Amino acid sequence: MGKHQNLRRFGRSVLLLALALCLVLADLTPAAAVTQADIDKLKGDAKDLAQEKKDIQAQLDKLSTDISNTMERKRLLDGQISLTEDEIANKEEEIRVLADLIDQTAAELADAEEREAAQYELFCKRVRAMEEQGKVEYWSVLFRASSFSDLLGRLDVVNEIMEYDQRVIDDLKALQLATAEKKAELEGQKAASEEAKAELEDKKKDLDRRREEANALVAKLQQQKKDQENALDDLSDEEEAVQARIKALIKKMEEEEAARRAAQGQSAPTSNPGGYIWPVNSRYISSAVGGRVSPGGIGSTDHKGTDIARVGYNSSVYAAKAGQVIISEYSSSYGHYVVVYHGAGNTTLYAHMSSRKVSVGQTVKQGDVLGITGSTGRSTGPHLHFEVKENNVIIDPLSKGYLTGYTLSPTA
Repeated sequence: MGKHQNLRRFGRSVLLLALALCLVLADLTPAAAVTQADIDKLKGDAKDLAQEKKDIQAQLDKLSTDISNTMERKRLLDGQISLTEDEIANKEEEIRVLADLIDQTAAELADAEEREAAQYELFCKRVRAMEEQGKVEYWSVLFRASSFSDLLGRLDVVNEIMEYDQRVIDDLKALQLATAEKKAELEGQKAASEEAKAELEDKKKDLDRRREEANALVAKLQQQKKDQENALDDLSDEEEAVQARIKALIKKMEEEEAARRAAQGQSAPTSNPGGYIWPVNSRYISSAVGGRVSPGGIGSTDHKGTDIARVGYNSSVYAAKAGQVIISEYSSSYGHYVVVYHGAGNTTLYAHMSSRKVSVGQTVKQGDVLGITGSTGRSTGPHLHFEVKENNVIIDPLSKGYLTGYTLSPTA
């Protein structure tokens, strides 16, 4: 895989089908619900995810430990982290489906036990009646015959009585067998649920380990700064290329806007300032726009954005203003990042996310979820890198008073 090749992401959505369970118990009314096939489908998806992780691990093993490959290793680790998050989501869905299946089977078992009890009571009543009547029940019917033809008719009655008694016994046996099978099925489902929960904990531990490995890999750059100058130059070039691409896309959008306005006889707006909301729930600023000491020896000293920390790996990233998604991709510098165009040279950029939830061309409202926070790309820990451009110029949303109520880190 090339250094700048985009990491293939495994996208899948779990489709749960409402099916009718085939009941072993006769006369039970089937209910539309999940089946073992749904569980098997989820397990198949989990195997696919695990195999893709192994493929990436094989690529990692092939990479040299040379410093020039460090950021490539980080990119691959970011990919593994994303896949592990998908595995966790898959396993959580499997546990949820198993819980529904357990509840459903438990209800069927209760119904089977109720029917078995009723059939047993009928059997007991029949036995008590036979004990009280002895053999008279059958033979008295025959002795009361007034003629041979009447005797033949009474023989049919005796056969019906005997068949009814045997059917009561047979039905009771069938119900007892069905109840036992349903109990075994329920125990199997509970065991599968516990196994899935144990696997989920393993996946979470694996995720923590991979995050630690990814952050340690980036922190390693601080100790080997001189040997990495070329690699860092490449990353700076990529970051500048991203900015140039944003500028080109803005120009294209403005030209399209101008054409629409001209067709409608409207005048062009001069700016589109303000009106932002916080892109994450945290208000802790670890680095503001402008000059700074390079974080971990890998960050820019001329910071173009606002870093919002104390977000972890699972906080939602919100659109600070309504607009249209013009970029949604992965880069070695920004990691998973999204750019939203708001009109009149106004854009916002959201970087280092663990995953993206929107695609290019999508229209978003203010507050819509764009992705999930993380530490992908050139990052030493989880945070959101947030950039604002107005009139095609990067501005500081803090000094402009657009984002208020924040706490500034002593090192910011």
